[in-house]
Amino acid sequence: MDRWRGRVALVTGASVGIGAAIAKSLVQHGMKVVSCARNVEQIEKLSSECVRSGFSGTLIPYKCDLSVEDDMLSMFSWIKVQHQGVDVCINNAGLALPEPLLSGRTSGWRTMMDVNVIGLSVCTREAYQSMKERNIDDGHIININSMSGHRVINNADTHFYTASKYAVTALTEGLRQELREAKTHIRATCISPGLVETEFAYRLFSENQEKAAATYKSIKCLQAADIANAVVYVLSAPPHVQIGDIQMRPVEQLT
Repeated sequence: MDRWRGRVALVTGASVGIGAAIAKSLVQHGMKVVSCARNVEQIEKLSSECVRSGFSGTLIPYKCDLSVEDDMLSMFSWIKVQHQGVDVCINNAGLALPEPLLSGRTSGWRTMMDVNVIGLSVCTREAYQSMKERNIDDGHIININSMSGHRVINNADTHFYTASKYAVTALTEGLRQELREAKTHIRATCISPGLVETEFAYRLFSENQEKAAATYKSIKCLQAADIANAVVYVLSAPPHVQIGDIQMRPVEQLT
């Protein structure tokens, strides 16, 4: 990770869970980490924690709604002015809403697509343009996907979410191909976790907190730090190594 020391990473959806763990880990490794979310109060607390811990990097909170393109464009413009540009982009922001295919609300479907697919794509495009205009040839774009991007489980509440994550799988491979055609050494990687103990289930099952809690009690789940460790592993690979997709499951998870 030494070659990333002092360089700039963007982590989306970084207020809690996986995003917060990734941001903290990159700060530990000496990076300047712009951490964005709609709620920056929690990111500000994490930033203070990093300072108290004496980490060599810097965590920079930024308020951004990943479903609003103008917010994202303003964020990249701000990063350009304040920190020259982005060298690493971690597309972590994502959400699931219980909206089945046969009875779900269109508004819920749109929200998932706006954040999980469109927001990710806008940040990818802007991160690449930032790297290109500064002749950064060793940048990295990492999409935090899901095992739901690789298989469909029999749960109507998650079918549309699953479709959005299948899109992330396709987008990451498409990005890899476009980067190769552009004759750049910028890399694209997908990290696909199974069940991770975060706030995810509590948001998905917001009207049934007991069901959410039971989800995490059923097996020994992955922890957010496990995903952060995978990100560090990917970034630590030699520049000539392309890691396409890491699929991670708890040992006890069946599907």
